[in-house]
Amino acid sequence: MPIFTILSAVITVVALSGYANYRFVHLPDTIGITAVALLISAATVAVGQVVPQVSAWGQLAVHRLDFPDLVFHGLLGLLLFAGSLHVDIAGLARARWLVVVLATVGVVISTVLVGLAFFCVAQFFGMQLSMLDSFIFGALISPTDPIAALGVLSKAGVPPSLLTKITGEALFNDGTGVVAFVVLLGVAGAAHGGLDPTLHGASPLVPLPRASAVAVMFAQQVLGGAAFGLGVGYIGILLLRSVDSYPVETLITLAMATGGYAAAQSLKVSAPIATVVMGLVVGSGREYAMSELTRERLFMFWQLADDLLNLILFGLVGLELTALAGTVREFLIPAAFALPIVLIARYISVGVPIAVLRRFQRFEPHTVKLLTWGGLRGALSIALALSLAEGPPKALIVTATYLVAIFSILVQATTVEPLARRWMRQKS
Repeated sequence: MPIFTILSAVITVVALSGYANYRFVHLPDTIGITAVALLISAATVAVGQVVPQVSAWGQLAVHRLDFPDLVFHGLLGLLLFAGSLHVDIAGLARARWLVVVLATVGVVISTVLVGLAFFCVAQFFGMQLSMLDSFIFGALISPTDPIAALGVLSKAGVPPSLLTKITGEALFNDGTGVVAFVVLLGVAGAAHGGLDPTLHGASPLVPLPRASAVAVMFAQQVLGGAAFGLGVGYIGILLLRSVDSYPVETLITLAMATGGYAAAQSLKVSAPIATVVMGLVVGSGREYAMSELTRERLFMFWQLADDLLNLILFGLVGLELTALAGTVREFLIPAAFALPIVLIARYISVGVPIAVLRRFQRFEPHTVKLLTWGGLRGALSIALALSLAEGPPKALIVTATYLVAIFSILVQATTVEPLARRWMRQKS
């Protein structure tokens, strides 16, 4: 089946899901499309019990799209560039220490806590999951994706300064979470002679390379990505300033989001962090490098691209159930323990750094609660999980990741607005 046919069918399904949500369900677009797509996936699986060809076609369509490849080599760079382009630079600068600490120390704390707790759960249920596998799960589930929550939070009276902190942290912890994931996979390869420990009966407790080597790998990815992003962003600003044609300038930014992302990958630095920095540089130089007409058209283009790509991505999250239906049932009970584990780890990984930083700066009331409940998991975590090598650990990790993502999109995102309104009415 041609890939264009499959892609056309998926876009059609997502569009119909959006229409059904708008007319009948009335949830925010991203949440509603995910919910309707989930129902379509469930119906496909149910019909497949009677007519196997239906389920087989649905699984083929989803597998042929290659969700991890679509995210990492298609949508992620565009979404991160679009998100960072619209960030309030002044507000982000004021919140820089919180954003940096949460996107680094917070991700590490969450990765360790989730990894240790999930390892204990897996051992209790007799699942084949090593300690290193558990830490890999902690790394891929720690990045937050609050896109679906930001719209409702802005309507709930949440201060703009807090919205900037949530956005900034999410943009950068996407990058550091991916870096932590890649570093841990590298550690796994080093600990097992270049072999994936999930496929070779590794002991649950494996010897790891020295902490200093891991720290160097992490720093190279993060700092290298930031430096590369600054360089490409500066070159982009020079190019934008030298022309006055909004179609050409839009193409230049599109090349930065795609070509810059691919170049960062080839240089073995963090492409997500590099792309975020590129977007921040272009966004901060808009007054200097662009005419008023270009600013209006260019930012309108990226806002529309951001909205459309997110709708497609959240629709695909719902449709992924078709491909996962065969493995979800077997691992459902142990995977369900990931829900409280991830939320508790998020609360601690946010609360501890903020408790330390309170000595030096003021925070809005209920910051920890809003960052915890408004920090959603979505397509990035699912794509990372699906990119793992085949084996029993992958099946458990994918199931747990999918449960956490669906819970955060359908439960956290739909309740964060009323909770935020209630918290905003309360005194600190």
